[in-house]
Amino acid sequence: MWKLRTLLLLALTLCVWSAAVPAQLAEQQDEMDSMHPELKRSQRSFRSNSAEQRNEYWLQASRQHILQKLQQVRNTNRAKNIILFLGDGMGLATLAAARSYMGGEELQLSFEQFPHTGLSKTYCVDKMVPDSASTSTSYLCGVKANYGTIGVNAHIQRGDCVAMANASNHVYSVGKWALDAGKAAGLVTTTRVTHASPSGVYAHTADREWENDARLNEACGAAAQPLNDIALQLIHGEVGSRLKVMLGGGKRNFFDPEHDSKGQRTDGRDLPAEFEQLAAGNVYVKNRNQLQSIKANETNRLLGLFSKSHMHYHLEQLADEKNTEPTLAEMTQKALELLQSEQQGYFLFVEGGKIDISHHDTMARIALDETVELSKAVALARQLTSEQDTLIVVTSDHSHTFSLGGYQARGSDVFSPAKSNASDGKSYLPISYANGKSFEEYYNMTLHERVEPKEFPGAGDAYQVFPATAPLESETHGGEDVAVFASGPWAHLFSGVYEQNAIPHMMAFAACVGAGQTACDQSASNDAFA
Repeated sequence: MWKLRTLLLLALTLCVWSAAVPAQLAEQQDEMDSMHPELKRSQRSFRSNSAEQRNEYWLQASRQHILQKLQQVRNTNRAKNIILFLGDGMGLATLAAARSYMGGEELQLSFEQFPHTGLSKTYCVDKMVPDSASTSTSYLCGVKANYGTIGVNAHIQRGDCVAMANASNHVYSVGKWALDAGKAAGLVTTTRVTHASPSGVYAHTADREWENDARLNEACGAAAQPLNDIALQLIHGEVGSRLKVMLGGGKRNFFDPEHDSKGQRTDGRDLPAEFEQLAAGNVYVKNRNQLQSIKANETNRLLGLFSKSHMHYHLEQLADEKNTEPTLAEMTQKALELLQSEQQGYFLFVEGGKIDISHHDTMARIALDETVELSKAVALARQLTSEQDTLIVVTSDHSHTFSLGGYQARGSDVFSPAKSNASDGKSYLPISYANGKSFEEYYNMTLHERVEPKEFPGAGDAYQVFPATAPLESETHGGEDVAVFASGPWAHLFSGVYEQNAIPHMMAFAACVGAGQTACDQSASNDAFA
């Protein structure tokens, strides 16, 4: 009897188990399907390359890549010139989306064709995610510092007026190292020339906001007396007064209102006029036509301020028939015209600064267009220089919370809703941000539900904002590593993963400037390092 009971119990157990296992497998399969759903087939994209369907296409592309790598020869020439391009806020997701914006995922930005690539770790001394001030100290001066500070070491906390006066806390940029070695130096930016990134070339300040005397005096009071604001440091500072070319925006920080109604200084000064009076041949220009008329052989030093604050976005320049601002590529070209007359070579810093500003406003379309504009400037610089004696480095200071997701078809418009709906029945956009002020544009706080993206009134507009997950007044930076691309002498040094502050030291090594070990040292001969 007990044997019969045992057999019946065993049979029942097997039946239950056999029914449960498929159910468990089905649950697992459902979970996998939800992660990687089978999407409806779409019509072939006009961007698609029919050759991609053949194995040989991909095999040949791989063989070609390997061949190119095998043919690379390390360039151990001394770098006569250094050009550092900075895409402010240009993270890896921005690069990927910019390719689609250009016309296809398979395309390359100009600097993505450079032979050597690395990753830079961007955190600063006191923050996991840095700002553009602390990072400029890192990739220009070679040391990491505190959030919000520029050209000073980590002994100085943001806003410390007293510590800022102590010159022993100041650190100097690769621009100064180049000047001290007899080279020329300059800067180009689409932001204010006193903004966080470009001011790392020449300024020392405990707070990035102290761009004019009014802001400095407001913050420091009597302690401001021995200090100089950032604009004043550009015109009369130890490094700024030696720069050959300075092009960008930010007129408001250089004028008292008695000289320019939009000026924000309170000391009665006209700094551009003072600049022109410093030496014969110093020229101040205010618009694109004046810039293009500048002749290198007739110009000693050049200051160009083309807007009250930051320069306009490229798309705005295109739309404005009365636009008087030069493009980033045009400013870069003029800067190189002036610097290439220098027999000992030069250091040039070029920033596409409005990638960052548009990301802060979650205006992805503009951010991607600004990225392409930086790519154009890099391509132009490479055409105008030689890989044999000019080291070009392209990188970013930090990323953003910008992301590109979903399973859209190849060639899809990255700005348009995905073909499939989310679990709430509404469509979603491939582009989004982890935080930002656009949160309420895509989420109805009254109904507690998402807004259908296609109903958003700004859709298709250059100023369209994209979804943000958390509501903040301004979208934040991201903390992941950023790419570094290098071409020219000693470009192979920039391969690998390293701290961001190593970048200026590697540039200095290649150009034989600065106080550290260089390629020109007897102990660092070409034979030893080739």
